[in-house]
Amino acid sequence: ALEACLSVVKEGDRVGFGGSVTLKEIGLHEALARAGAELIIAPRELPPEERYERLRAMLSADVYFSGANALTRDGVMVNEDGFGNRVSAQIFGPRKVVVVAGWNKITGTLEEAVYRVRNIAAPPNVRRLGTGAPCGELEYCVECAPEEGRICNALTVVRRVREKGRIRLVLVAERLGF
Repeated sequence: ALEACLSVVKEGDRVGFGGSVTLKEIGLHEALARAGAELIIAPRELPPEERYERLRAMLSADVYFSGANALTRDGVMVNEDGFGNRVSAQIFGPRKVVVVAGWNKITGTLEEAVYRVRNIAAPPNVRRLGTGAPCGELEYCVECAPEEGRICNALTVVRRVREKGRIRLVLVAERLGF
């Protein structure tokens, strides 16, 4: 997976990232830094305005890397975001988007994919991010409000891409991410 990701990036490319346990598990950030890419990062510790500007800068990155919350067997990608920066970049902006996903993200239908996003992926992400949303303890979605720490605010369903080859999927034959 790491080699497939690195093959897309040229030295000096500006590279953005969506929040992804999968990308951390494969060691992508470190490998790209060693390869000479210019990483655009937006740690939560930054002042809000500076973090927001870095998230916006990712929309004009040369390459954007992300995980996926769910993929259907017929090739539909389903993601849900709290802020919308990750799904925005997947849909429009960066010249190239690389989505990395393990086999555990594959579902049969669109309905199963949405279920997976909200009830399988969201609870551990709530715990990881420390937002306090109820699903983090309950292990299932209760359609909470944003002020309760909700991370599921912008649902996207990507069936096709107009610009051929813009989004590349690196599907890995192992469990990765949530």
